[in-house]
Amino acid sequence: MPIDASKVESPGWWLQRLGKKLLDERDDHVDEDGETEPGLNTLRKYAEGKVPLPTVPGLDPREVAEWMKDARTNWVSLVLDSPVERLGVDGFRFGSSGGESVKADEDAQRIWRENHMKADSGLVHYGAASQRRAFVLVERGDNDRPRLTHETPRQVAVEHAQGNRRELAAGLKLWRDDWTGNTRAKLWLPDKEYDFVTKTDAPTFSGRAASLRSWDAFQLPNSSDGESRNGLGVVPLVPFINRRNRRLAGFAEHEDVLRIQNRINLSLIMLIGAMKYGAFRQRWAAGLEVDEDPVTGAKIQPFQLDIRKLWTTDDPEVKFGEFSATDLVPYVRSVESAVQDLAAISRTPPHYIIGAVVNVSGDALKAAETGLVAKVKDRQDELGEGWEAVMRLAFRVLGDTKKAEAWDLETVWRDPESRTVSELSDAAVKKASAGVPWRQRMEDMGYTPAQISRMEIDRAADALNAPMADPQPAQLQGQADNGKSPFDARSVIGRRPADNVPDAA
Repeated sequence: MPIDASKVESPGWWLQRLGKKLLDERDDHVDEDGETEPGLNTLRKYAEGKVPLPTVPGLDPREVAEWMKDARTNWVSLVLDSPVERLGVDGFRFGSSGGESVKADEDAQRIWRENHMKADSGLVHYGAASQRRAFVLVERGDNDRPRLTHETPRQVAVEHAQGNRRELAAGLKLWRDDWTGNTRAKLWLPDKEYDFVTKTDAPTFSGRAASLRSWDAFQLPNSSDGESRNGLGVVPLVPFINRRNRRLAGFAEHEDVLRIQNRINLSLIMLIGAMKYGAFRQRWAAGLEVDEDPVTGAKIQPFQLDIRKLWTTDDPEVKFGEFSATDLVPYVRSVESAVQDLAAISRTPPHYIIGAVVNVSGDALKAAETGLVAKVKDRQDELGEGWEAVMRLAFRVLGDTKKAEAWDLETVWRDPESRTVSELSDAAVKKASAGVPWRQRMEDMGYTPAQISRMEIDRAADALNAPMADPQPAQLQGQADNGKSPFDARSVIGRRPADNVPDAA
């Protein structure tokens, strides 16, 4: 039965609207300024190093395609990996103090660990950096515990409520079912969930059709029309949008250096072309008679270019010579200049680019990483809001309304700066003298919440098992000149009575 898409905000209308939005973003399109905006497919190819080959004048692409592929160097992957590798979530912290707060932190940590998010959170961070945004789907698992899964913008699209970019009006996931060969779709609304199916492996959406004839409701175990209740009361998708200050829908980490990557590849291709055709000294011969093939009439090559052979002839009139080799230095400098532009725009440290560090002090390295650290901290603010929304949704699944509405929840990030153990230890000692609590000092030293909890137990055990301090030696006891017994170690603060003052007794 065809799906009705004529009524605004109906399930079929949302399927058509979000489905078209999802598929259109995969391909490149021209914006209102006439510039080509890369789609998700192009962004993924650049991230994987599959950059399109440029056109070089005078070279047939069919003949040089193979060695031109060898000229591609994926600098874009460095732009993506350098900030993502410093985005590590250590845990979550609730703002209230006391044992209740510690218990809430442990509950959040359990949800994080049982969903393998220590590893999968990296997929979310990399997906947001390379594909403009990523999503986390929060559902109720078979064991009634929260289930968190990473979703990509190639399969998921969402629509925000009008006038409120913090609230989702609908969410759609579109994917191919490998078991049946069909295409499945799941639509989330705040109060309902809908499942659809089509036998088409490559569905299309016009955006104006009154009905979707190729789609049908997917039969669920407890529903024949594919409709079910949304127990959470909200769309269970949390978007992680990268660089919203550039574009509200997201801006990939490498999106503004794609043209520089093309320039680097073109310079490398020209360099390899010069090496292949002009770096070796070409030899010539003048006055040499060249024989012809009696059958074909083609000229017979008199000499073969070989390092083991010497060109000789009996004709004294023949002259030999060679052309000078092509200077490769300008090509190398062109590549270096483009790489420096890429590093400056993306704020990638120079020692990441050159791949070698010689006689550089620690302060100089920290100064070189200042831009990268600032960029990572900015991403932490953006992504941290998403992880806190995920945790609140997870507690909503558990029915814990208090934690689901805890707006004092914050994400504990790993320190993105490079610090030595001695630096962290010295800072902890100074913070202890300033009155910073022990647990906070351990967090600042980079220990995870699980490690800190274990250390607290070990500290308590060490305190119980520690031997009592040795008593003070007898010869040192009672040395205070206060007229007391030599075995009384207590000291009296005050002046000794003068000899001429009579005793009070």
